[in-house]
Amino acid sequence: MAQDKPLPAYEDIPGTLVFDSNRSRQGFWLNQFCMSLMKDENRQEFRADEAKYLDKWDLTEAQRQSVLKRDWNGMLQNGANIYFTAKIAATDALSFQHIAALMSGVTQPEYAAMMLAGGRSIEGNRSKSEKK
Repeated sequence: MAQDKPLPAYEDIPGTLVFDSNRSRQGFWLNQFCMSLMKDENRQEFRADEAKYLDKWDLTEAQRQSVLKRDWNGMLQNGANIYFTAKIAATDALSFQHIAALMSGVTQPEYAAMMLAGGRSIEGNRSKSEKK
């Protein structure tokens, strides 16, 4: 019987989802959908009927719902690459800073101020296992 492989050390960092080979495989079709939005005709079709456009892609229900609800963190948890999700943001006329703020649970001005001050504090954000 095969033993479970230990999680990579980077999985222990709070608030961090590394786009590794596992997430790449998990999110293949989600990322293909995102990349399709590079073409204007696809953006127009998506805007006209998002649910119908998503039917073209072999997405899981969780992936589909994360797109429809614009759950940016959920997209990453379901295998999306952050740079590909930016195609959705651009389709919605949102800046990368805007979605980063949403993902961080703060307003865009609060996010900008946090980044200008050096980013999120490392206190309490070093390890998930330390919080147990």
